[in-house]
Amino acid sequence: MTIETPVTEDDSARQLMTEDVPTAERSDGIDVATVKTPSPNRRRLQIVFAAGGLLACILAGLYYVRDIAPYESTDDAYIDGHVISISPQVAALVAAIHIDDNQSVHKGDLLVELDPTDYQVALRQARGAEASAWGKLEQARAGVDSAESAVVQAEAGVASAQATLENAGRALKRYQGLDDAARSQQDLDTATVNHRTTAATVEQAKAQLGAAQSQVTSAKANVIAAEGDYQKAQADTKRADVNLGYTRLVAAVDGRITNKAVDPGAYVTPTIPLFQIVPTNVWVTANFKETQLDDMRPGQPVTITVDAYPKMALSGKVDSIQSGTGSRFSIIPAENATGNFVKVVQRVPVKIILDADYNSNSARLLSPGMSVEPTVRVQGGQRQ
Repeated sequence: MTIETPVTEDDSARQLMTEDVPTAERSDGIDVATVKTPSPNRRRLQIVFAAGGLLACILAGLYYVRDIAPYESTDDAYIDGHVISISPQVAALVAAIHIDDNQSVHKGDLLVELDPTDYQVALRQARGAEASAWGKLEQARAGVDSAESAVVQAEAGVASAQATLENAGRALKRYQGLDDAARSQQDLDTATVNHRTTAATVEQAKAQLGAAQSQVTSAKANVIAAEGDYQKAQADTKRADVNLGYTRLVAAVDGRITNKAVDPGAYVTPTIPLFQIVPTNVWVTANFKETQLDDMRPGQPVTITVDAYPKMALSGKVDSIQSGTGSRFSIIPAENATGNFVKVVQRVPVKIILDADYNSNSARLLSPGMSVEPTVRVQGGQRQ
């Protein structure tokens, strides 16, 4: 005897889910594939993947808005700074050198000494010429005093001669007014001769006065000439003294010696550069694309990474934007007037100054030419 197990409603549903559902046959006699109902686990996985994709898109959008859109960066940037080329002002042999490659120097430090012999001799000669010019100037000034004294003496002579002429004139008139019986012809002739003689003496005295006055003018001209010679001699002495000072080359600024190309005993001239001094003050020149400048302004904060020191983070701010592209100020600017124009995105140099003196650390010096990557916060505040 067989015992039949009762079939519950759940068992029937489970059987329906696991069994294949037959379908109608095709006209060509081939059975259509059976269809299975998806399981609940598979539905859950699909929902999880869809939600994860949506979340990833949202996070990517937030990352773009927060960390990409507000910033502009470029890898076409480098450390910039002044490079001072040192050349001698005079030609001479190098007597001593007090520097070496990459040595730090301070303003006023003695760097190079040139042989001063020729310039010491030139200075002594110039001082001797100056002393001689000074003596001639004093002599010319004394000549003016002497000429002025001669003028005073000549004026006194003129006054004396005129007084004598007046006396002779009165005597002549007195004799001419007497009767012939009361005077002798000899006395009249003598009075006439005396009058003519004193008149000639007056003219002579006036001529001497004119000559004395001319001597004063000449003496004053000699003083002017002597003063010019003395001033020239002073200038020659100053030049000789300056040239002697040029035999000692001192540092004009704080910095480091670079590209040293001089040794003791070499003969140097003003056209030969001896070395360069690179000051510690540097900045960043970044060549941004012209399409990156729309929101860029002076004063915006900048973060900078240095290729040579990957772990070194610098901070600064935009100082200025050049009024022209780099190609416009190149030695041979591009010429597109022939009609063969191809649009190329131009680069514009942007000067970025650093917030601190990072060159205080001698182990990690920022030298002109080093590659850097600046990132400018063109929207909002300082990047955290």
